[in-house]
Amino acid sequence: MATARRRALPRWITITTLGLSLLAVGLTTYLTVTHYTDPTALACPDTGIVNCTAVTTSSWSVILGVPVALIGLLWAASMTALNSPWAWRSSATWLDTARLALAGAGAVMVFYLVFVELFRVDAICLWCTGVHLTTIALFGVILAARASLAPGASTATGSSGSSGSSGSSGSSGSSGSSGSSGSSGSSGSSDGSRSFGRSGARGRRTRSLAP
Repeated sequence: MATARRRALPRWITITTLGLSLLAVGLTTYLTVTHYTDPTALACPDTGIVNCTAVTTSSWSVILGVPVALIGLLWAASMTALNSPWAWRSSATWLDTARLALAGAGAVMVFYLVFVELFRVDAICLWCTGVHLTTIALFGVILAARASLAPGASTATGSSGSSGSSGSSGSSGSSGSSGSSGSSGSSGSSDGSRSFGRSGARGRRTRSLAP
């Protein structure tokens, strides 16, 4: 994205994306620590449909030997870097691509994990749900940022500004032309009146000298 369009990025987008990323880091850090220490220590009910222990200790809580919580932590840390003020101000296009791709991958992962909770584990983890909602919200804000910085939006804004400037210049030019024409006309009328007056005076002097 061009630097000029980056200056138009609403400040709330930078603050919101960084805040959501840090929130995701906090939640996934807590889940990762409890996974490696004591999964039953999670501050969450362990009976009924809401059962964090059942979710975090199930076979679905690990992918290829790596805990899902740790994967989430690495994802959140990467998103924090990509959503830092420096990254948003940078003109490097690969940062925009990586930000959108990683946020999209996180959203896809959320749908997979929710499916596992509802139809495989038959339990819901409140802390996991917090990460899921944060991930979806972050993806939505990044999409909004992309839309606000789209070339079409900038072009429309620039066209409006140009039209306004052209209209003002045209009005000024018309006013200037009218003023000049009026002044020229007034000057011409005055010169004509003076010439007529001198001609009349010469005519009267000639008649008075005639025998």
